[in-house]
Amino acid sequence: MDPQSAGDPQSTYDRIAAHFSKTREYAWPEVESFLDGRTATRGLDIGCGNGRHTELLAERADAVVGVDLSRELLREAVARARERGYDGTASFVHGDAATLPIATDAVGVAVYVATLHHLPSREARVRSLDELARVLAPGGTALVSAWSTAHDRFDREEGFDTTVDWTLPGGETVPRYYHIYSPAEFEIDLGESALSVVDVDISSGNCYATVTASDA
Repeated sequence: MDPQSAGDPQSTYDRIAAHFSKTREYAWPEVESFLDGRTATRGLDIGCGNGRHTELLAERADAVVGVDLSRELLREAVARARERGYDGTASFVHGDAATLPIATDAVGVAVYVATLHHLPSREARVRSLDELARVLAPGGTALVSAWSTAHDRFDREEGFDTTVDWTLPGGETVPRYYHIYSPAEFEIDLGESALSVVDVDISSGNCYATVTASDA
C-alpha cells in the first residue's frame, strides 16, 4: 500500500480509539523520567490519545491541556480523567499539532510523543515543531519523540514513509501512516524549527529530544 493512501489520522484513530485506548494504559518510562522533578503552571500534552501522559502532567502542573485530532480518543481521555479524579486539573481540546489551539507563551512543560511521525508531510511536521516553540513560555521545556530507523523492526538507515496496521478484535486491519525518522533526519527537522535542542537520545527504537523555544 502507498503510505499516503492510508486514511487520514483523524478518521483512522476515531475508528480504532476504543481498542487502542485499552492497550495504552501506562505512561512511557521516558516520559516519566522527563517529567521527574519538573513543575509548571500550565502543561500541554500534544497528541494526548487516551490521556495517559496528561495524567502525569496533571500531577506536576496547576492546569494541563490535552490536544488530539481524534474526537473519539478525546472521549477516552475525558473518561479516564473522570475515573481517576484529575478532571479538575485537565481539559481536552480537539486540534491539529500543526495548528495548536493554544495561546503563545502559555506552556511551562509539554510532551509531544508518538505523534510527530503521523503527520503526513515534512512541512507539517516542522510546522508542528514551530507551533510547539510558539506555545512554550520563556524557560519552558518539552519532550518530543518519533519512531526511528533505530527500531529493531526496520532495516533501513534513511527515513521513509510506511503504514503500520492496527488489528481490531475480529481481525480487521486499519492502516496507519508513519514517517519513520532516521536519527540524523530527526535532528535536521528540529534544527529547521524554532526550537532549541537541549538533548537528543534514542530509546526503545524512538528518537527523543528535550527542547526549549529558541529565544528561551
